[in-house]
Order: sequence, then structure tokens, then C-alpha cells
Amino acid sequence: MTLSTRISFMGTRLEAAAATRVALVRAASELLDEGGPDSVTLRAVGSRAGVSRGAPYGHFDNKDGLLTALAVDAWKSAADQVIQLRADSTTAPDVRLERALMTLVALGRRQPHLYALMFSTPADDPETTSAASRLEDEFLAIVADLVGTSDARRYGALVMASAHGIASLELSGHLAPEKWHVDGEELVHTLVAGIRSGTHGATPTEHTS
Repeated sequence: MTLSTRISFMGTRLEAAAATRVALVRAASELLDEGGPDSVTLRAVGSRAGVSRGAPYGHFDNKDGLLTALAVDAWKSAADQVIQLRADSTTAPDVRLERALMTLVALGRRQPHLYALMFSTPADDPETTSAASRLEDEFLAIVADLVGTSDARRYGALVMASAHGIASLELSGHLAPEKWHVDGEELVHTLVAGIRSGTHGATPTEHTS
């Protein structure tokens, strides 16, 4: 076998392995959405992905490793969304912040098991920490656009904690609209409007979902 043939063969194997991993993660995500973490087993994931029984074990040490991969992907995806929102210079900073916070709330509504997994994955896992920090840094940048760099961390912690609280209360059913007469969008708007008014002494812009 020539060197060029070996390189081509290795490239094909790497591409196949990457494709298999993508299929496994996609299958795991579907199972998680359907039945929560208990439904995600390496055997079930392999079966859903249509690969050999041993294939999942070639990519993940165990179920926890697979679930961590799902959480990391979710953090990365959320960060990508926030990056796109911040890049929209035609939108006012407070509206960008509202929309960024709603990415978390919307994720909780759309994929509650995945959202819960993101915040239950050990924070000391290096890959999780890196992915979560990227999202947090993007939030800080959006907050800084509104309140300034010196106050960004204080207000950033406030809005992140508030968005997570809103999402969690919605998931648990303790933010029932019939009782509180308010929904997540309105709460996020009220929060950001209060911050904008307090830091700039100006009338908040109209809520934009």
C-alpha cells in the first residue's frame, strides 16, 4: 500500500468515525427528548443509530460520557445562537439581551430533558466547563453592551440566574399563567427593562419577542 493510499484510507476511516459519532449523538438526543435520561443507554442509542452493538463503546466510555456529550453540544449550540444575536447591530442592546435570555427559556420549553441535563452535568468536567463558559462570556458581552463593562458581571449573574429560574419554574409547573397572569417572555422583558431603566434612566424600548 502506497503512502497516498494509506493517507486516503486513514482519512476515510476518520470521516466514517466522525459520521458514526454524529449519528450516535443524534440518536441519544432523540431518546432523551422522548423519555429522559433513563431512556438513553448505549445499546438503545446504537440500535436507534443503526450501528453495530459495539460501536457506541468505541466513542463513549459509558452512559455518563454520552450524556455529557449531549450537554456540551447543547451549551455550544446556545452559545452560537447568542453570538448571532450579539452580531445584529441593528437591534437595540436591551432587545438583544431579552432575546439571548429567551434562548435558555425556549430551550427549556422545547427540550426540557436536555435543558435539565445541561445544568445537572458536573461543573468540574473540563469540556462542560469550557462550553458553559463560552455561553456565559457571550452573555457577559451582551450585558456589557447595555450596562457597561464595570457592571457587566453583577448584572450578568442576575440575568442568567433569573432566566434559569424562569425556565426551571416553567418546567416544574410552578409558573402557571392562570395563577401569576404572566409568562416567561413578560418576566424577561420586565427584568431587562428594569435594568435598562436603572442604569440609563431612560424609558425601556417596547418588548420584542
